[in-house]
Amino acid sequence: MIEPTQLLYFIAASVALTLLPGPDILFVLTQSISQGKKAGMAIASGLCTGLLFHTTAAALGVSAILYSSAVAFSILKYAGAIYLLYLAYNAIREEGALTSLGSLRETELPLLYRRGIFMNILNPKVSLFFLAFLPQFVSVDSGNIPMQMIFLDAVFFLQAIMVFFIVSFFAGMIGTRIMERPGLGKRINWAKAGIYSVIGIELALSHQ
Repeated sequence: MIEPTQLLYFIAASVALTLLPGPDILFVLTQSISQGKKAGMAIASGLCTGLLFHTTAAALGVSAILYSSAVAFSILKYAGAIYLLYLAYNAIREEGALTSLGSLRETELPLLYRRGIFMNILNPKVSLFFLAFLPQFVSVDSGNIPMQMIFLDAVFFLQAIMVFFIVSFFAGMIGTRIMERPGLGKRINWAKAGIYSVIGIELALSHQ
């Protein structure tokens, strides 16, 4: 098993990485502010489910195959970019209609959850990140390296979903106050569209 000290270092590094400004936390923030904490938690759950895909791929060596295949990397990244641009288009079309916190229906939560999964899985850079990150905390002397990687996967998932839920809660509180201002809903939808577009274009232009 992994040594306790090494595990603490891993948790600290994971929390810091989760809190760094990046696509995932920006998605959670914008969704929580525009549609409330439940929406933020739903998309956070989807994002973290997507993380399980990437961390498991890293543990099984699938990420190494993805890294070595330019075609597979390109297909996945362009699919992700197109999906993000599609979300940006939808955000603009909302025109403030879906930014009312009271308008979120329970039936929309599974949709947001699935959206989070797709947003994460269709980003090959996440798999490559975990391929580089996880092995730094694996000890060869401890044996059973795949099991160590899977254990680290679970730890990363737990801390990520806790951090995202906390962010969703406080961002939702902020959204409750600011979304009452007239005309602000449309601006936030444009901000969401901008975030989706920038991340989508950045993904499309990225290299292995």
